[in-house]
Amino acid sequence: QVQLVESGGRLVQPGDSLRLSCAASGRTFSDYAMGWFRQAPGKEREFVASINWSGSLTLYADSVKGRFTVSRDNAKNTLFLQINSLKPEDTAVYFCAIKGSAYSMFNYHRDDSYDYWGQGTQVTVSS
Repeated sequence: QVQLVESGGRLVQPGDSLRLSCAASGRTFSDYAMGWFRQAPGKEREFVASINWSGSLTLYADSVKGRFTVSRDNAKNTLFLQINSLKPEDTAVYFCAIKGSAYSMFNYHRDDSYDYWGQGTQVTVSS
């Protein structure tokens, strides 16, 4: 049984930084690419970032490039998302997900290429 548990979301002010974590279990973490997605109120879930199984390749949505950094610690089965210079439009529930196929980055930006998801962590950016 694969489990993904996000943490780290909270209320922050514009310009603040935040690090989200995603603890994974139930699958050989180091064999799978991981992704971060977010869903703002009233909007569809959107791709944020993806990282390959070794951490050597990271990919980002254009809207977050330069402010978001995805990383992973395979020894601790944990995925991270560092978010800097937070903006009100970053307010959303952030989800981590694990790819359905090992050693694949195919369709990394599509949520249907990930087969397990966490419950999400709320990030609210407001002054």
